[in-house]
Amino acid sequence: MRCAKCGGTKVALRRMATNAPSCKECFMSDFEEEVHAEIEQSQLFQPGDRVAVCVSGGKDSTCLLHILDTLNKKHNYGIELHQVAIDEGIVGYRDFSLECVRKNADKYQLPLHLFSFKEIVGFTVDEIAKILGEKKSKCTHCGIFRRKAMDIGCQQIGANKMALGHNADDFAETVLMNLLRGDVNRLERATVVKTGGSLPDDVSSIPELGGNSLPGLSCKVKPFKHCFQREIVLYAHFRNLLFFSVECSYAPQAFRGFAREFLVRMQQIYPLSILNIIKTGDGLHVQVNEKDKRNILRLCTRCGFISSQALCQSCQLIEQLIAESKIQLILNEKEGPQIVQCKDKCSKDIKDTQSNEKEKDSKENCPKKEDQKFGVKKSDRSNAIIQNIEDIV
Repeated sequence: MRCAKCGGTKVALRRMATNAPSCKECFMSDFEEEVHAEIEQSQLFQPGDRVAVCVSGGKDSTCLLHILDTLNKKHNYGIELHQVAIDEGIVGYRDFSLECVRKNADKYQLPLHLFSFKEIVGFTVDEIAKILGEKKSKCTHCGIFRRKAMDIGCQQIGANKMALGHNADDFAETVLMNLLRGDVNRLERATVVKTGGSLPDDVSSIPELGGNSLPGLSCKVKPFKHCFQREIVLYAHFRNLLFFSVECSYAPQAFRGFAREFLVRMQQIYPLSILNIIKTGDGLHVQVNEKDKRNILRLCTRCGFISSQALCQSCQLIEQLIAESKIQLILNEKEGPQIVQCKDKCSKDIKDTQSNEKEKDSKENCPKKEDQKFGVKKSDRSNAIIQNIEDIV
């Protein structure tokens, strides 16, 4: 078998889209030029752009950083690259991946800006996990907070473009997820390679900001739209790029995982299924009912970022987390000393009572077993919780 481009005998892989054999050198060169073609065709960058490359230390963002740095020098894009990293506060995962980010920052000599969930939203993902418990997924909170953190990061460093490492697999998964959720508002723009930066055509500008310059409306570009995840991994391997490959400990709870597993099985049957899903998404036009439209944009009354509601999703989740954490704190405070007092009282009453009648009375006056963990009677406990919730709200 020979390379389809150079005729060499050292074939390293078959291309996903064409099934053509390719050697390592030709593959890396072609891969970079395919990304360049996407950038040129979609007009993702303009000379003078300050681009925030969102890096996590994973394969996608590391490849994106390397390729944008390479193409910027090779084709003279005239853009200024900055790295933006988000620390979600996942011990044993993000702290290690950020080490890769810092080493790559030294390698490419590009400015690195680090922002944390703790500073921006007041909670780390590990703290959120304790509040939500084991059964609830943390990925919704993490995703919403992460997008907010990236927008804030871009705003603070003065970047007018945000480059994301979303690959073809990610695009196809997003289309499937929106279909399964019935999210018609997001379905039509699920495969758009360049989003944000300006208001939609059917939305009037917000007067208090004087036009389209809105916080939270960063222009997001995705040069890897037609790049397969498998080929990104191979490119990173062939280029000896440093990246972190361990999956997040909370990832198994993500809804996206089900779409990913389905696509993996589909690719085994029909390798071009991912590209066909993206092609379908590109040509999709969804007729949205008036009641389902979210074209009334405003500024969040709390953080000032663009939102379709009085409070943006991020601020709503923060409020819920604060309320949940306060309720847990109240219950924990009630649980501690009152359990001991209840047990001590019951033991003392039973021990000191000699007659069966008095012993029976003491047991009747003692809180029931199901209520002992709260240290108050059931009716009092319910009223206390309701009152605390009303005070919080």
